[in-house]
Amino acid sequence: MNVLLENDSIQVGIKSMGAELYSVKHKQFQLEYMWSGDQAVWGKTSPVLFPIVGALKENTYYYKGKSYSLSRHGFAREQHFQIKDQSKTEVTFVIVSDAESLLKYPFQFCLSMHYKIIDASLEVSYKVENTGKDEMYFSVGAHPAFAVPLEYGLQYDDYYLLFDQKEIAARWPISAAGLIESTPHSLLQNSDKLSLNRKLFAQDALVLKHLKSKSLSLKSDIGSHGLDFDFASFPYLGIWAAKDGDFVCIEPWCGIADSVIHDQNLTTKEGIEKLMPGVNWNRSWKVKFF
Repeated sequence: MNVLLENDSIQVGIKSMGAELYSVKHKQFQLEYMWSGDQAVWGKTSPVLFPIVGALKENTYYYKGKSYSLSRHGFAREQHFQIKDQSKTEVTFVIVSDAESLLKYPFQFCLSMHYKIIDASLEVSYKVENTGKDEMYFSVGAHPAFAVPLEYGLQYDDYYLLFDQKEIAARWPISAAGLIESTPHSLLQNSDKLSLNRKLFAQDALVLKHLKSKSLSLKSDIGSHGLDFDFASFPYLGIWAAKDGDFVCIEPWCGIADSVIHDQNLTTKEGIEKLMPGVNWNRSWKVKFF
């Protein structure tokens, strides 16, 4: 089942499968801002990453002396969410732990995804509830893919990302197994601008840690349209595109893939969130389309 949110400025589409955002259309500009989801290139559009972000070492983690297996980015993106609340401009999707999830992730939880539109902006919120009796360990991440180029006649290389502050930032390379390497590579040297080009993602995503910036913009100096993306409160940021994909993913994360030297213990995993019983955890990102 698909849900459409709509106001005078934009129309937003979300699938119940994975609670996945798949369309943002600006009514005035007659523009679609989301990647098409072409299966021949990359079939997703904005998967929800939970209860891990990225890959585990050998797809395995250990908790209280027992081993568990999870594939990259976890299982939420492959589950049907139930609609809890819905209006013309907002909707809440929910999944809860069950017998199947407990076999690979031994925590009782409720994950809510809330989508809300205001004018030409979309806010996406994550709420994690620990419904069990023990502390819960988890990660949450976003993976929205925005169309590039946005306008007819422009090329991929005409676009860039503009951070709200100048950054001295390294990228953390990703190994062939999807793990974070131990030595970072220089990316931004006191600069707020990252120009897009196809070669930028030849070795997988750009993984950035603890930026000063809380927001960035996708724009072109020869185009009129783009977006402003606010990712405050997310300590990690991924930027990625598939080979020959006409999109760029802007991915705020609370959590990160295992490092190549990680001991696979879930409780010591870099970026892991810890939630006590009966407590809620909330994060959100927001994007304005222009």
